[in-house]
Order: sequence, then C-alpha cells, then structure tokens
Amino acid sequence: MAKISKFEDLIAWQKARTLAKTVYQITKAGSFAKDFGLAGQIQRASVSVMSNLAEGFERSRLGEFHQYLSMAKASCGEVRSQLYVALDVGYIQRADFEKIMSMAEETSKVIGGLRAAIGAAKVRHTQDSALRTQD
Repeated sequence: MAKISKFEDLIAWQKARTLAKTVYQITKAGSFAKDFGLAGQIQRASVSVMSNLAEGFERSRLGEFHQYLSMAKASCGEVRSQLYVALDVGYIQRADFEKIMSMAEETSKVIGGLRAAIGAAKVRHTQDSALRTQD
C-alpha cells in the first residue's frame, strides 16, 4: 500500500469534496437559495468535512489527525441532519435527498474507517514507544 503524502489523495477528502460541491449545487436552487440561514449552515457543515480532513492530515500527528477525523465525521452528521430539514420544508425532492444522503453516509463511513485505522496506528505507535523506553 502506497503512503499517502497529501490530503488530496485521501479517498475521504475526495468524497467530502464531491459532497460539498453537491450541497452547494442544491442550495443555489429554488426556495433553498432564499433561506440564507439553512443554506449557509449546510454549506459550512459540508465544507467543514473536507477542511477538517485536510487540517488534521497536515498536522502530521496521529492523535491530532484522529481528533480532526472525529470532527469531520461529526460535520457529516450535521449535513445529514440539515438534509432532513431541507426535505421536510420542501426545499429538495425525495430523490435529491436520497442521493445526497447516500453521499453523506458513504463519506461518513469512509471517514469512520480511516479514523479506526488511525486510532489503531496511534495505539501501535504508543506501544512501540513504550517498548523502546524499556530497552
């Protein structure tokens, strides 16, 4: 497996980017575009997903990256919650809701998998450090 050297190579970030683009597209149409509060909030949440992935990766510490992955996953949850509001008030149709919800769920799953892998790597790193200090 090749080492990832930049955040743009993370599948999670790529999915988050697509999610943010789609959120921006739906919030620029119809009544949704006129609801500046909800449109702005869901836009910020979707951008937060990809931003937290990028910032955490660039910090270059497993513990910090793990924390930022948690925040990115939480922002995905925020996007999903706001999608329900958009559906309930008639800003988006059921088909668009299901498409974007599926994208958000998939992004969240990928982030969760990455978070689990980073968490395991963090534990291994801590154990290795402890073993080196015992020598």
